[in-house]
Amino acid sequence: MTTATETLEHHDDDHHDHKMTGIKRWLYTTNHKDIGSLYLWFSFIMFLTGGAMAMVIRAELFQPGLQIIEPDFFNQMTTVHGLIMVFGAIMPAFTGLANWMLPMMIGAPDMALPRLNNWSFWILPFAFAILLSSLFMESGGPNFGWTFYAPLSTTYSNGSTAFFVFAVHIMGISSIMGAINIVVTIMNLRAPGMTYMKMPLFVWTFFITAYLLIAVMPVLAGTVTMVLTDTYFGTSFFNAAGGGDPVMFQHIFWFFGHPEVYIMILPAFGIVSTIIPAFARKPLFGYSSMVYATSSIAFLSFIVWAHHMFTTGMPLAGELFFMYCTMLIAVPTGVKVFNWVATMWQGSMTFETPMLFSIAFVILFTIGGFSGLMLAMTPVDFQYHDTYFVVAHFHYVLVTGSLFSIFAGAYYWLPKWTGHMYSEKLGKLHFWCSLISVNLLFFPMHFLGLAGMPRRIPDYALQFADFNKWVSIGGFAFGLSQLIFLVVVIKCIKGGEKAPAKPWDGAEGLEWEVPSPAPYHTFSTPPEIK
Repeated sequence: MTTATETLEHHDDDHHDHKMTGIKRWLYTTNHKDIGSLYLWFSFIMFLTGGAMAMVIRAELFQPGLQIIEPDFFNQMTTVHGLIMVFGAIMPAFTGLANWMLPMMIGAPDMALPRLNNWSFWILPFAFAILLSSLFMESGGPNFGWTFYAPLSTTYSNGSTAFFVFAVHIMGISSIMGAINIVVTIMNLRAPGMTYMKMPLFVWTFFITAYLLIAVMPVLAGTVTMVLTDTYFGTSFFNAAGGGDPVMFQHIFWFFGHPEVYIMILPAFGIVSTIIPAFARKPLFGYSSMVYATSSIAFLSFIVWAHHMFTTGMPLAGELFFMYCTMLIAVPTGVKVFNWVATMWQGSMTFETPMLFSIAFVILFTIGGFSGLMLAMTPVDFQYHDTYFVVAHFHYVLVTGSLFSIFAGAYYWLPKWTGHMYSEKLGKLHFWCSLISVNLLFFPMHFLGLAGMPRRIPDYALQFADFNKWVSIGGFAFGLSQLIFLVVVIKCIKGGEKAPAKPWDGAEGLEWEVPSPAPYHTFSTPPEIK
């Protein structure tokens, strides 16, 4: 008679004999690291795809007059660029980082729901295949802006609305499943002794982000379903003639949309809060205040949605409420910026690529925060609304914010992921090219907006020509700079200098004082939640 241990060993041998290779390994994998890599590669491909669409937009706007594309196709480009960058580039990149790093940071053997993890990734490529395929259909792709306001997306939409809705549903399902997995993992698989207030800030920000996702993705699902039935099934949710209200669409959409923009920035705070202490050789200043600030931002994000709608004719009391709540978000965000600066203060800092991206993040994200504060003021927003000032604002938050933090995290953890050091020279080249071009791309947009240039237009008055030329040059330079990053990553995967155990000169120890993971069999019952 064989003992249980022998049976287990025999099963393990079998398992090793049949280890999957090639494409099967990636299709069937339940390993959190493999799935993390899949998410990261997918998001990079989507980033280049969405970037190509931005290039089309900027080429058209290089000079006044219609040059290369029709206005309808221009609208399709702005719409699909927005959807791909939000749901295809930024969010999956953060999910990939979470998959890779979370279990290791809390001492878990893997994510709690590995098969769900595999599924939530593999439905994503199909969602974006559906969305992108609509561009090649006779009716053309969605052309109503990524915010798909009714009646543009209902009464006046082209035939691709159903494909757009279906794609958004699949993206939403993927996000919800990923978020559930993160919550369950953090709550049940922490190593013994790791209480909530001992978790790295990276883990905290993803924990809070996951709750936001679970709360708001169903709202998006409801909105797109109402758009679908209004378009194809004769309902009148957003049609005034049938007793509906087109402004209600904006309320429902932004109730999802505002927490969504925090879903795209909170993980960035976690990454930067990991990297800055490492390169300042100092513990993070004000850990608990960072946790409470993150929670406050998440809470406040639910009660500011109508600041996107100041020009729709709200009652004065409503405008005041949303103005004050929005300005209040600047307080916890300011606390975070203060804590990052205080962490660097008198630290023995070194400026490797991850640190450069993190410092750029703090400075440029703050610029985005200031323009956000300007947009929060109701009377002033009447001038800024729907101009390039808004475009400048959210790109400072999402490109120099979310995207720069993703680059910072990628450079910081590449040695851990690949076992090789990346080329520091190329990394710094990527940083400086990106930094200069991104500011040339987005900073002049503030002036264009203040001068009154509207968003989402394929043509413009002569007075805006000079700034647009520079913006387009910056856009192409920024796009090309990202090819340097691709080269860095591929070179790093292929080989190079072997990474030491602590690639950042002992700095990692500050953020990684985590109890070593318990062996698998002790996880049959979840550790007691402290």
